[in-house]
Parts: sequence; C-alpha cells; structure tokens
Amino acid sequence: MATDLQNSKKTRHRFFIESLGLILIVLSPFIFKLHEYLPKNPEETISFLGMTFDRNGFADLSTYAWFLLNKIIPLYLLIIWFFTCKHWWYHIILIPLCMYAFQIFEVIFYWDEQLVDTENVMWLLPICMVIIPFVYFVRVKLYDKYVHGIDLEAMDLELKLYKEKEKHKHSSSDNTFVEGSQEADIDLSEKVSNKTLSKLFNQFQTSLKNLFNFML
Repeated sequence: MATDLQNSKKTRHRFFIESLGLILIVLSPFIFKLHEYLPKNPEETISFLGMTFDRNGFADLSTYAWFLLNKIIPLYLLIIWFFTCKHWWYHIILIPLCMYAFQIFEVIFYWDEQLVDTENVMWLLPICMVIIPFVYFVRVKLYDKYVHGIDLEAMDLELKLYKEKEKHKHSSSDNTFVEGSQEADIDLSEKVSNKTLSKLFNQFQTSLKNLFNFML
C-alpha cells in the first residue's frame, strides 16, 4: 500500500514537471513577443515583484527585453532538452546551455556594447575541456562495444577470473609438490632403514657362519 502511494506521488510529480516543460515549449513564441508590450521610451522603467527594471544601457526597455529573451528562451529550451534527452551524448548540450547562461549574466551585470557576446567564449573553455573528453570517452567505449564487439568490462572480468584460476592452480601445484616431497622423504627414510637392517642382518649371519666354521 505504501509502495503504491509512493509510486502514485512520483507519477504525479513527473506528470507535473513534464506538463510544465511542455507548456514552456508551446508558449516560447508568445513569451518572445512580450518585448513588444514594454515601453519604448528610454526614460521609462517598470516595477515587477518589488524590483525596478530600466533599459540597462540599451536604447530602451523594449530593446533590452528583446535581447534578453533571445537568450532566455533558448536557455530554458536547452535545459528541458538536457533533462529529457536519453541519448548517450546528452552532456554535450551543456556547452550551448552554458554559453547562453554566460551571455545572460554578462548582459545583466557587465553590459558594455563593446563586450556583449564576446567575453563569454573564453568562459566556456574550461567547460569544454571537461565535457568534450568525457563525451568522447563515452562514445569510444560504446563504439568499441557495439561496433567492434569489444566489451572492456567483460574483458576485465575474464582477466580477473583467469588470474584467480591461475592462482588456484599454482596453489594446488605447490600443495602437491609439498605432499610429494613429504612422501618421498618418508619412502627414502623407509628404504634407508630397510637397507641398514638388511646389512646388519647379513653381517650377523656371516659372523655366525665364521664362528661355526672356526669351531669345526
């Protein structure tokens, strides 16, 4: 009962998230058109949720909103794509996603008509240096497995089993060698003892014969 309730909550939560993403995708053209309803007077500002927005160095507030919406809409579309993509290469989506995020950050906090959409390229280099080799490694691993039939995990497992088998074999050989050496030592001791007793008996028999002949 508890498991069914938990699964039901997860299903409702997933349905809500997917519905929200779907609505944002459908509304993206209409959201972009919002800039047309903003003031075109350079001196005008608007207040929203207790915050005041001005033109931030652009010609007017409408132009500023147009520029931002050109970044914000692709950004949230890429975020939706990243979290819903089931392909092995989905991590590469982080590169354009971060590009738009840096561009928005640059426009809002460091606006300068000489620097817009330029400096953020250098900010992407560390991200590219991490993501691109990672995606390439995943690609090579999958290509080797499904195209060349090379499964590195299976090879590692086989190598591990082979090493354990060889180790067990050497251990058994060492035990057999030790047991064989012990048996050889026992046989040798028995042979030496038998030879010594036989030699002593022959010497005693010879001594008796000599004594008997001397008495005759």
